[in-house]
Amino acid sequence: MFRIAILLTALWALVACAVPTAEVSDPQRDLGDFVLGHNIVVAPEIVKGPLSREASAEQWKSAVKAAIDARLGRYEGDRLVHLGVNVGGYVLAQPGVPLLMSPKSVLGISVTAWDDRAGGKFNEEPKDFIVLETVSGGSLVGTGYTLSAQEQMANLSYNVAKQIEDWLYDNRACLTDNATAEQLAKCWKDNKDERLAQARRDNLGE
Repeated sequence: MFRIAILLTALWALVACAVPTAEVSDPQRDLGDFVLGHNIVVAPEIVKGPLSREASAEQWKSAVKAAIDARLGRYEGDRLVHLGVNVGGYVLAQPGVPLLMSPKSVLGISVTAWDDRAGGKFNEEPKDFIVLETVSGGSLVGTGYTLSAQEQMANLSYNVAKQIEDWLYDNRACLTDNATAEQLAKCWKDNKDERLAQARRDNLGE
């Protein structure tokens, strides 16, 4: 699906803060009238990137679903939104390779939000996300040296759930009943990440 071998080895996480866990303590954001409905995570063509530890599609589906439930299940609006998430590719950094070559952990997904009330999609094109691991202590060394594969997956899943929350926040005006035509016209734009689009083309040999 995604040519992760080309795409993900070039990405490095430089964030200096504590590694997140499954627990969500951030304040809730203004997501309009959002309440989470179905949270469906699939991984039919998941691709493991280079120099990566192994993780099964089922493990990824479970980790991402749990992170989304933990973060977005906090909201109690009355606009039921279903999420469809496709896990496309990943790198879970591992030790045992030279530090200068050690990749950081990366996860690539696509998300579609469904409006239960209208019975259709909010975003016609899936929203692409590439999320990077959060590195602890300001270290530039990948978490392959400090975390297990399961901890790395929890780290990435936490980050991707937060990115989805940010995306819903950006489109919060359209998650209400009184959105204007002007607001509706501005929602759910810029869904495609050109890096993923190029990765798909490379994978198909185009």
